[in-house]
Amino acid sequence: MQLNPYGADPVRYVVDLTNSPPTSAKELAERSVAAGMVLDHPVTDDDLTEVLAYLDRFSEVVDAPTDARRAELLNSLLAEAAAHPRLTDHADGGWHIHYREDGQHLAGVLRAVAGVGTALHLTGLGMHRLGRCALAECPRAFADFSRAGRQRYCSPTCANRDAVRRHRARREKRKAP
Repeated sequence: MQLNPYGADPVRYVVDLTNSPPTSAKELAERSVAAGMVLDHPVTDDDLTEVLAYLDRFSEVVDAPTDARRAELLNSLLAEAAAHPRLTDHADGGWHIHYREDGQHLAGVLRAVAGVGTALHLTGLGMHRLGRCALAECPRAFADFSRAGRQRYCSPTCANRDAVRRHRARREKRKAP
């Protein structure tokens, strides 16, 4: 299966990389292939360095305090990574749109698909649909794909943990004299 070039898949993938950054070029390549990305070139240590730097900047988008700041940061990433849209049928994957130059290594491809995918996600579903887990001790990022658009936790586990904590706090408060 090929990665849906600019849909939910790259947003999920960049959030996954943000939460658990790769530690080697080999790991980056393996995770990229597993996520459905087509590798046109061998993945190098330079790709890893560029991707890690991109993930730091993507984290700033996640943590932006306002919609305007989030847009400003994402626009900056897009300006550096995206190119004019064009149709392509590379790797026998079917016709689709590219927002990147041809012949790029993985770091450049990832920057383009993650940037455009995130921009489409935020403009299509809401600028608030990217954030950090509401559980105080969990630093994980998430992209909200829920129907209601009110996701606050990175996972059901964190949501349940916080709900149990709130329940116990209410119970203790009722017991207090």
